[in-house]
Amino acid sequence: MNILNTTLIGLLAGVIGTGLGALIAIFLCKPTYTTISTVLGFSGGIMISIVCFDLIPESLAVGGILYGLTGIILGSIIIALLDYITPHAHFISDNDNRRYVRTGILLGIGIAMHNLPEGLAIGAGYAHSTELGLSLAIVIALQNAPEGIAMAAPMYIGGVRPLKIILACLLAGLPMGIGAYIGAEVGTISEQFLSIALGFAAGAMLYISFDELIPQSHSIGRGHTATFSGVMGIIVGLLISVLLQ
Repeated sequence: MNILNTTLIGLLAGVIGTGLGALIAIFLCKPTYTTISTVLGFSGGIMISIVCFDLIPESLAVGGILYGLTGIILGSIIIALLDYITPHAHFISDNDNRRYVRTGILLGIGIAMHNLPEGLAIGAGYAHSTELGLSLAIVIALQNAPEGIAMAAPMYIGGVRPLKIILACLLAGLPMGIGAYIGAEVGTISEQFLSIALGFAAGAMLYISFDELIPQSHSIGRGHTATFSGVMGIIVGLLISVLLQ
């Protein structure tokens, strides 16, 4: 697949994911903790599944253990730094409407910055194979839905009009197209670069899953909702990997 098409798919994965989250938040008015916990747990499970069954094996097969591990470590470190310097999809509550709106805007900025390396994963995946790139695009689009909810919910509660919320969430997904372009370019340089890029994507997705999605799912969920939704996400991720081979 050419780089233009890869960029377009990365762009669509970003805007569809966050846009879907915005629609869910608006449709439910104020999503319940159970709903958010289920979505977060499912997203975490499906991301871990793709990392373990697709990204890491492909990275090691292409470039070997050294380049694969290098990419995983770099991906984790870069996302950790981004998580430190920018706000991400943490659910913040406040009683002042203006602060709700500010929270949504800040989360949007953080989500946009995190979407860049996630787009790189899509681009690197397509540089290796269409099947891997497509599975990553689907998974990351699904994973972006809870981020869209996190951004849209406080803005909606703060009184922002639904159309403006949807447009803001769509804009937060745009950097994923840029990341997909970079990933596709880097992935075609050599097998070693491709191995590092795939490992980078794996490390980034593992960090997001274990630092953000799974802990948040358990902290706001009740009973075993987070656990069962996470297991279901892993099963769905495995099915996607098998069906797209």
